Amino acid sequence: MGAPPYEEKETCGTICLKYLLFTFNFLFWMAGGVVMAVGIWTLVEKSDYISLLSSSTYAASAYILILAGAIVMVTGVLGCCATFKEQRNLLRVYFVLLLCIFLLEILAGILAYIYYQQLNEELKQNLRETMVKKYMAEGQEHITKAVDKLQQEFKCCGSNGSSDWADSLWINTNDEKQKRVPDSCCKTQMNGCGKRDHPSNIYKVEGGCITKLENFILDHLKIIGAVGVGIACVQVVGMVFTCCLYRSLKAEPY
Repeated sequence: MGAPPYEEKETCGTICLKYLLFTFNFLFWMAGGVVMAVGIWTLVEKSDYISLLSSSTYAASAYILILAGAIVMVTGVLGCCATFKEQRNLLRVYFVLLLCIFLLEILAGILAYIYYQQLNEELKQNLRETMVKKYMAEGQEHITKAVDKLQQEFKCCGSNGSSDWADSLWINTNDEKQKRVPDSCCKTQMNGCGKRDHPSNIYKVEGGCITKLENFILDHLKIIGAVGVGIACVQVVGMVFTCCLYRSLKAEPY
């Protein structure tokens, strides 16, 4: 006479776990879309600035988020199927995918943190050289576009200041010796405006474009790191629910 109440209790517990896991999967699927959107936004909207960096760590973090987000969305659907079909094999696959995504997002967070620490040194070593040697150079149109966009968008001129352009290979060619800075340094950009190197005409920003670009990328790294680690921590809850449901189904008679 004591067996039925026990079975009923187990069934109720399983039903609760199923609905909890289904709710988690729905929210998890939405979170996957957010993770993927952050990665795509980083690569598409700010891809010009990525070309100014010598390291691929910043781009790699974004790619990892896109991959993780795509897997999250597929995993969310699989999790719903596994939950309502009550198939332990699917639950095992679901748990392994959750674990893989967890590791991917932790990796993205770690990469973002590591790059956060070394970004200033990289910009100091490479941004000036990139501007001086590659601006307007043949085959470096993407660099030229990125530098012009950087100076106009952040209202800066040169890596450390406008005086950096005095060493530019482009400025020192016969055709461009009249120019002191690129036209993109001008507060009001027009053809030939870079001939007059005066604070009333061009941007004079303390720290130059290095400071502006560094602050911009640091803000993005914070977002990438926070999203990656935050979603990864939430996944721990999903893995716990999955383990509980798996054990509950295993304990029930066939």
